[in-house]
Amino acid sequence: MDREDFILFSGGAKGAEAEFGANAERYGIEEVNFTFEGHPIVRQRGLRVLNHEELRGGDVSLEYVSRLMNRRYTDGQAIRKILQSIWYQVNNGQEIYVVGEILPDRTVKGGTGWGAEFAKLCNKRLFVFDQMRNGWFRWDQNEWTVCSAGSEPVIGHIHFTGTGTRLLEENGRQAIRGLFDRTFG
Repeated sequence: MDREDFILFSGGAKGAEAEFGANAERYGIEEVNFTFEGHPIVRQRGLRVLNHEELRGGDVSLEYVSRLMNRRYTDGQAIRKILQSIWYQVNNGQEIYVVGEILPDRTVKGGTGWGAEFAKLCNKRLFVFDQMRNGWFRWDQNEWTVCSAGSEPVIGHIHFTGTGTRLLEENGRQAIRGLFDRTFG
C-alpha cells in the first residue's frame, strides 16, 4: 500500500483527534475531519462540515446509547451532534484507533466511548490506547487484550479512524506518534 492511498477519518477536536491529524500531516496522509457548524475544532485540514441532513444520517437513539454504554447521555443537541459526527468517523474507517480509558464495564470513557462501541457493533478492528494503564489494547469480540511490547498496532487498512479524549496526556501523544512511526516511518 502506498502512503498516498491512506486516509485518516477524525473529528479535528483538541486532544487526541488533533494529534492524530498532526501526525497524518507529518507523514503526508490525507485527512478528513467530520464536524458540524458551531463545534469547536483545531484542525482545518480536510474539514468536512456535515449539514443537518447528513447529521440525521448518523443519528442514533440516545436512550439506546445510554443503555449500551451503561451511562446517561442527555438529550441535548450538542451531544447528539457529537455522537452523529463520531458515527461518520467510525463508519468511514475500517480500523479504529482510540485514545482514552477503558472502564471496568469494558466500555471506553466519555463520548469517545460511543465510537468504540459502534466499532464493536460493526465488527471493525478496534484498538484503544488506555492512558491510565499506559498501553494499547485490542478488542477481541468479547474482551480487551493487551498488546504486549513489540506487538503494538500498525495501521493495516488505508481507511482508518483516529479519535479519542480531549484530555490527551503525554503518553497518549507518544502512543499516537508511535502508531504513525511504526506504520509509515
